[in-house]
Amino acid sequence: MTLKENDPPTHQGAVSLPLLCRLSPNANSCPNMASQYYQDMQESFKNNNKSREFPAHTAKVHSVAWSCDGRRLASGSFDKTASVFVLEKDRLVKENNYRGHGDSVDQLCWHPTNPDLFVTASGDKTIRIWDVRTTKCIATVNTKGENINICWSPDGQTIAVGNKDDVVTFIDAKTHRSKAEEQFKFEVNEISWNNDNDMFFLTNGNGCINILSYPELKPIQSINAHPSNCICIKFDPTGKYFATGSADALVSLWDVEELVCVRCFSRLDWPVRTLSFSHDGKMLASASEDHFIDIAEVETGEKLWEVQCDSPTFTVAWHPKRPLLAYACDDKEGKYDNNREAGTVKLFGLPNDS
Repeated sequence: MTLKENDPPTHQGAVSLPLLCRLSPNANSCPNMASQYYQDMQESFKNNNKSREFPAHTAKVHSVAWSCDGRRLASGSFDKTASVFVLEKDRLVKENNYRGHGDSVDQLCWHPTNPDLFVTASGDKTIRIWDVRTTKCIATVNTKGENINICWSPDGQTIAVGNKDDVVTFIDAKTHRSKAEEQFKFEVNEISWNNDNDMFFLTNGNGCINILSYPELKPIQSINAHPSNCICIKFDPTGKYFATGSADALVSLWDVEELVCVRCFSRLDWPVRTLSFSHDGKMLASASEDHFIDIAEVETGEKLWEVQCDSPTFTVAWHPKRPLLAYACDDKEGKYDNNREAGTVKLFGLPNDS
């Protein structure tokens, strides 16, 4: 189970295992050597740095994700529901609210190639698959524990779900039956297939990345990635890199082929909760309890932009085709005047005059 939200930060002063990455000359390239891409994106964000918020839920939003075609954004919340919005020009228009779970919706994801299907993982010991064309739940799959993370395999055939007891269950996406189940002896945080669908990755509470062969689920390697809890993992769309975020407040970037750390990003002060690569794989957004989202250029580690937030951010997702970032914060109604959670989703990258 993942680090608790109010755990104190491990300050940057702590020496991290990927130290070579932090000290690499690439980590802080000289600004006057900035790439053309860096300059172009800086110019783009100068004209498109507006964020708008859209009412989504009656409680905290845990997860946001885009459909593969970028037409829809889904959000999952502590209020036990999922919401789906349609992206129209520069705004999100609420399409439907999906009810049925008996507990918090902790994570959700879309089918990798079918833009009409998404799946939700809940603390009610079920996952549910939803179809936006009928707005109905097309399958409810019972699992053994309270689910906290979920991912869909790149080939669309399998859904993996992890629970608070560190069990990962692999579910056939067509028959909705369990194909395999693995009990791990360590704290499992986030899970993901690689883009080639032949390896399965887990981040764990000991700061390691565990890699299994797929579908055999035989251990291939365990990488000591961070000195403390390794929380989140994301693969870039090009398949060249994956990134991990840790309680040591560092994001490390890894070469998929070599399985070596090539770079670290160290601008956050709090445990890194969430990561997302842009559609071209050239930008990486990372967020935490710091009141900003860091947007880095992947190839240099250079800070491209900073999205200001009023409160901690626990989920970010780049649009699959455009430089638009969806995110959700731990906002309260009336700016901390009371305890009611705002339950909004936000969109950054909108034109300043919109």
